[in-house]
Amino acid sequence: MHEHHHAYGPTGSGSVVLNLGGNSGALIIYTGRELHGREIEISRDDEERRTHSAVRERHVRDGVFHGAVFPDLEAGLYTVWWDDRTPAGAISVTGGAIAEFVWPTSSPPGAG
Repeated sequence: MHEHHHAYGPTGSGSVVLNLGGNSGALIIYTGRELHGREIEISRDDEERRTHSAVRERHVRDGVFHGAVFPDLEAGLYTVWWDDRTPAGAISVTGGAIAEFVWPTSSPPGAG
């Protein structure tokens, strides 16, 4: 007797519709599997408010990656936050395009 096991991908919460165009862009932050479930925060350089997205397993045509997706961002320069106080880096988001940021593999200087 043979048992068949099927691996099912993430349901609706893993699917993202990117709203691109005009002054609206998107950001994908690629992480490793070890960050699955972690919230990553970003902030636009001219705003105090931070936006967060959870790292999820995401299925794409070429395979699977782990990352956080910010689907509908106003164009501008954004800080990606390693923790509450420490930036992991900066990324420019352009209207009509998808910006990509690779999460650092080691903590930046000054990280708590």
